[in-house]
Amino acid sequence: MTKVFLKTYGCQMNERDSEQVARMLVARGFEMTPEEREADVVLLNTCSVRDMAEQKALGKMGLLGRLRAAKPEMVFGFLGCMAQSRGAELVRDVGHVDLVVGTQKFHKVAEYVDEIVRRKTALREQLMDDARFSIVDVEEEAGSQETIREHVLRERQATAFVSIMQGCNMHCTFCIVPSTRGAERSRRIEEIVREVEALVARGVKEVTLLGQIVNLYGRHEFPALSSSISSSSSFSPGSEMKKKTKSPFVQLLEAVHAVPGLERLRFTSPHPIGFRDDLVNAFAELPKLMPHVHLPMQSGSDRVLKAMHRAYTAERYFALTEKLRAARPEIALTTDIIVGFPGETDEDYSATRELVQRVGFDNAFIFRYSPRRETPAAAMEQQVPEPVKEERNHDLLRVVDALAKAKGNALVGRNVEVLCEGASKTNADRLMGRSPGNKIVIFEGSERHVGEIFDVKITRSSGFSLYGDPAIL
Repeated sequence: MTKVFLKTYGCQMNERDSEQVARMLVARGFEMTPEEREADVVLLNTCSVRDMAEQKALGKMGLLGRLRAAKPEMVFGFLGCMAQSRGAELVRDVGHVDLVVGTQKFHKVAEYVDEIVRRKTALREQLMDDARFSIVDVEEEAGSQETIREHVLRERQATAFVSIMQGCNMHCTFCIVPSTRGAERSRRIEEIVREVEALVARGVKEVTLLGQIVNLYGRHEFPALSSSISSSSSFSPGSEMKKKTKSPFVQLLEAVHAVPGLERLRFTSPHPIGFRDDLVNAFAELPKLMPHVHLPMQSGSDRVLKAMHRAYTAERYFALTEKLRAARPEIALTTDIIVGFPGETDEDYSATRELVQRVGFDNAFIFRYSPRRETPAAAMEQQVPEPVKEERNHDLLRVVDALAKAKGNALVGRNVEVLCEGASKTNADRLMGRSPGNKIVIFEGSERHVGEIFDVKITRSSGFSLYGDPAIL
């Protein structure tokens, strides 16, 4: 049986895409392997958000290419965002690459791999020295958002990701995603609900809805519904009360929330401008919707936010966090922040640092600005020197670390509800789960706890992980 090694770089959406690819490969008779040296086919699902992610994938493919010396018929392929961005140049520049598949063609990967394997086999049987045959497909495809719906579930898997849309129309000046993922395209609510129902029937208790800008789901395809919720936006200065409507995303949340047997519901990643009052209120009205929002801030400087095309101010961002906490007092807030954006001054950075402390995030992912080709920010003047980016990155990490430790320490001595996902990644002798606020909890237990929801008494915190007393079990 032909064995496939598939490695994923990047976000949860990439992980979800890889899951779909693996499912379709297995359906065609391929066998997945975690050992690259056992593989007959090597696929790397790539990310383009930062240059480092691209370089890691290119470096890995370069190293894996050495395996072809022992297996001339091996197949090597790039999938995903970098494949979409670079296309045929990857075949040209990385001599052993046979397959390049973009972000709207994941459902074609198994078919293409099968075709390349058959062609290589036929050429070898004909004793032809040149067994090279490549496929590059980075074309757009209407309806591709409906193709990411198959799952590979391990035994007693308690959580799953559900892709609800593809693409992004926001065009932030630092971001390459609109060119790698295409325009916003949303799946139908009934199709998503059917997928969630099937997952619950197989034992899944928590689903996370995925989208590039998840809370803008359906805004082009589906109508808003009349309701008692105000559609006025926290981000529209001087806006008056508009017609009372319920956004497509909130309609979707309510439909998924109603699935019998589903215990927990999450979503990621939203944009601040997509938080109308109906979505804020959903955190108060939908008990299965977990009290955690990953809310990308990017900067605390209004001048930098404007240059990024983020369409909100620092004050409006803070006001939104206050509204979320009023709706769900125990809500956990995490974020993404970029330091060293072109033209960012010391004053701009100080404004970011101040807003981070003012909001009091539970955690944050800090990124040094990385120029991406064909984005407006890459051509901006006043590019910030790398040492300055590094200094700001380390400084902000210290701030975030202190906040995370304070949040974790506040839970010590309390019982926290946990959904047990299985063995801890850092210690296979212990189990791990997540709190409603999406904090990792490590504890001792047995196989019978996997997939179950129960309370764990928190005995200590490392800041980013909590540790529970096994006695409570």
